[in-house]
Amino acid sequence: MYVLNDGNKIPAIGLGCWNLREETPEVIRTAVAMGYRLLDTAAYYENEEAVGEGIRTCGVPREELTVTSKVWPSEMVSAKTVRASLEASLKRLDLSYLDLFLLHWPIGAVTEAWTGLEKAQKEGLVKSIGVSNFRPAHLKELLKTATVCPAVNQIEFNPSMQTRDALEKSIELGILPQAWGPLGKGAALTHPAVLALAEKYRVTPAQLLLGWELELGFCVIPKSKSPERLKENLAAARLNLTAEERAFLASLNTGVTDRFYPYEFDPETFGTIPETGMRPRA
Repeated sequence: MYVLNDGNKIPAIGLGCWNLREETPEVIRTAVAMGYRLLDTAAYYENEEAVGEGIRTCGVPREELTVTSKVWPSEMVSAKTVRASLEASLKRLDLSYLDLFLLHWPIGAVTEAWTGLEKAQKEGLVKSIGVSNFRPAHLKELLKTATVCPAVNQIEFNPSMQTRDALEKSIELGILPQAWGPLGKGAALTHPAVLALAEKYRVTPAQLLLGWELELGFCVIPKSKSPERLKENLAAARLNLTAEERAFLASLNTGVTDRFYPYEFDPETFGTIPETGMRPRA
């Protein structure tokens, strides 16, 4: 469990809901029964309704869950459009508040959008507010006008794509870094040295990599719909790796993303990619 810079708490390991579809409610019920208490979705994922169903039917009181959603860049036009996006997400999720609401990408009218998040937090519609995919320059620019520092910066981080600059700047500013895609596409899971380290620590390769990221200071939100992998991921813990072992894992960084998406998700160019469908979701 982490304590955010606004005093709220967030679990160290959560469930990422990207690309979950009709199976979403059952996956959430299974995950919550195992002990998951952090659920991460977004308007862009187009599964907030299903996530909401999972929450309603999981058997755990709403206040025991930490629910995250995000506003898409096409809705980051003004404080008013952000508020409309938030209200639409709450309606789809069938919730009265979110625990964490993020600007999904550093694109659009970020300053105005952030003002909308600050207002929603003051009104109790959101407990904590944060950003996603913000690099150091984006954080610096946001903080020129923000009156509330982001509580979380959700960034891509996995063995082959180690976004170290965003990690280090977030920690420096007191912002919790949260890793999306923490296992990438899984290529590192079969690396001989990773397998050897996992055997040494008596964990699975996935647990080894998640444990390493926890040591770096991340909150992690791996995605899976497999009950076995859900259980495996949740059991990950810090491992007290040696300096040499940490250096080896750092050396896996190629700067070439190991992800399942067909195009590059670079905060500097993302808004120019037609396939991202910069469409409203609200």
